[in-house]
Amino acid sequence: MDDEFDQRLEPRSIGDRLKEAREARGMSLDDVASQTRIPIRHLQHIESEDWDALPGVTYCVGFTRAYANMVGLDGAELSREVRDTLGDARIRAPAAHYLEPADPARVPPRPLALIAAVAALVLIVAYALWRSSLGDGEELSAETPPPQASATAAPGAAPTRPAANPGAVAGQPVTLTATQEVWVRISDAGGGPTLFTGTMQPGQSFQVPPTAQRPVIRTGRPQVIRAAIGGRDIGPLEPVERTIDNVSLRAEDLAARTAAAPPTP
Repeated sequence: MDDEFDQRLEPRSIGDRLKEAREARGMSLDDVASQTRIPIRHLQHIESEDWDALPGVTYCVGFTRAYANMVGLDGAELSREVRDTLGDARIRAPAAHYLEPADPARVPPRPLALIAAVAALVLIVAYALWRSSLGDGEELSAETPPPQASATAAPGAAPTRPAANPGAVAGQPVTLTATQEVWVRISDAGGGPTLFTGTMQPGQSFQVPPTAQRPVIRTGRPQVIRAAIGGRDIGPLEPVERTIDNVSLRAEDLAARTAAAPPTP
């Protein structure tokens, strides 16, 4: 009798009170979980007062309050008891198990990382300079002969390089259009300034200023630069890849050059 009386006087734990209230209402943990949106495993930890298994103090207090209100208990009172029980301690989150300290042996020394970055920058700059200097090279060397023209056109096929009358086009505007990436330099050999120098992108056009006295061009890929006189396309400057220099860009000179050149297959 004394033992039963002592058990009645002994305060019940928070988990026991929640469990008894839930069972008194005929509710399962699934019912509480669906109403409170609290995972069942967390409800089980609350009933067993396994606070270390919960994410943190804030979750312990909040989950307990919601659970208590759902089963008809004083949620505010039980949440205060939980906070008093846990105090200001911080519960370790399970995610901490997945965090591993960095291995210093795998981290490269800072000086080595700086050297690698500088080396990469030097390589990029060197490549850019090499790329920009392709147009300034001399004639193709004997070791790498220029590619030959494609197979002879079929008999009776019309040439794709239209002819133009030099006398009829004098003074008409000249426009150059790149079909591929190509470096060019256009200057006024009559004592004028450089009109254009740099890399033309595919589809980019340049119209020779009408004020230029003796416009000339230098490039290493004339076969990818098409010329137009007065809006009429007369074809590429050259049929094959080779370096040309001081080639006149006046309309009558281009027309004469086109008429003298063999037709492009």
